[in-house]
Amino acid sequence: MSKARELAELGAVYDSGALSNRNFIINGGMQVWQRATATTTSGTGSYKTVDRFQIYESTNGVYTTEQSTGNSGDTGHDTALQANVTTADSSIGAGQYAAIVHRIEAQNLQGLRWGTAAGKNLILSFWVKSNKTGIYSLSTEKNDATTYRRVNEFTINVADTWEQKTIKIPPLTNSNSGGTIANDNGLGIKFEWCLAYGSTFTTTSLDQWITSSHFASTNQVNWMDSTSNNFYLTGVQLEVGTEATPFEHRSFGDELARCQRYFQYLPSGALGRWNNSTDCELGVNFPTVMRATPSNSINPNDNTANIFRVGVAVNACTISSANAVYLSPSGGAAVIVVSSTASTPSAGDVALYDTNGDSEVVFMDSEL
Repeated sequence: MSKARELAELGAVYDSGALSNRNFIINGGMQVWQRATATTTSGTGSYKTVDRFQIYESTNGVYTTEQSTGNSGDTGHDTALQANVTTADSSIGAGQYAAIVHRIEAQNLQGLRWGTAAGKNLILSFWVKSNKTGIYSLSTEKNDATTYRRVNEFTINVADTWEQKTIKIPPLTNSNSGGTIANDNGLGIKFEWCLAYGSTFTTTSLDQWITSSHFASTNQVNWMDSTSNNFYLTGVQLEVGTEATPFEHRSFGDELARCQRYFQYLPSGALGRWNNSTDCELGVNFPTVMRATPSNSINPNDNTANIFRVGVAVNACTISSANAVYLSPSGGAAVIVVSSTASTPSAGDVALYDTNGDSEVVFMDSEL
């Protein structure tokens, strides 16, 4: 094959898009699971298991999420997000819904030039599997200025079989008032894989940009209708162009650092001082600059860590609270309050926070 022909075919495949860093989705291969890999109950607007994928559920039922492994032979990705209905809702109310959501930071999307005559096409590809066949919906939502939404259908044709889907997303241009995406650290575009949606949120206006609050097709299945139902998702890629390219496999370290911009643990090894016998103030340097000043919470499944004082080990302290005071996106100071210690620290004693290899104690959250 001539060099000219080779380059021409390469250009056709990649549709003039980037050869690297072309996937706007963070953790689309479901590699990073900082919070949990085991079964976790869903909750509206929560991040429960796999990083960067949010769980929405507001029905009379319940579904859980967990890590699925061993999928590389079918999808090229060993890990996938697995959802399972544990309490069924056979009749979804008009205002009820269930979905899996991914949010993209606005300033990462400036190259799309949406809201101008030069707005670029996007294409979303992903692997999906479920025992429940039928029509599902993919909602694309552009925030900032005017909120636009776009509803596309995709069909799971064969039960319990991995299928790859692609959805084309034309740009918002200067003919769409308020179609721009702000250059900031807020929400730019949101995607929802719809599992069940009530009539308040469904529409027959498909494959077009709308400004009404509709997220799913009227043909959308009710995936919540049986405790036998499962749903798997992996290999999610969003890129510029009209043709999907092979998935961009990034290193685990690269993907982890991208995820840590939005969520990470209080780093083990933080050094500070005991303020009194029950709380210590630690200096914190985040390994990755976070999107915004993070909030904090205690891991409900593991709230113990080692906090040492000079000359005496304070083992397995039970942490009752963590106050993120004086924090910036790159770090600062955090106050850890403990309810039990192996010895009694005094004000001014040097404190060293060490999770002894188990870092899942204090969550630092800067999610969109």
